[in-house]
Amino acid sequence: MAYLLLLIAIVAEVTATSALKQSDGFTRPWPTLVTVAGYAIAFYFLSLTLRTLPTGIAYAIWSGVGIVLITAVAWLWHGQRLDVAAIAGMTLIIAGVLVMNLFSNSAHG
Repeated sequence: MAYLLLLIAIVAEVTATSALKQSDGFTRPWPTLVTVAGYAIAFYFLSLTLRTLPTGIAYAIWSGVGIVLITAVAWLWHGQRLDVAAIAGMTLIIAGVLVMNLFSNSAHG
């Protein structure tokens, strides 16, 4: 259940960050509202996650998966270009998250 809560937090954070770009410095009301609501939802669900997952593990997953997802959104919807180094770096981030969760005893309490 903790991982589902963390997934909700990550999706809300990625949504908020995407809307932040669209808010144009908080001058556009709807994207601004999505940004504020998204971050509020993200931190609420992250706080629920921290009831059962260690902070370091939860934050590593949050930031790693968030970086990869927000980069994918920027590539798909904002035309951000990704070079080989960026793709390699994101692959290493995903590998790190997987290693922590599959092989580290720290991930289990």
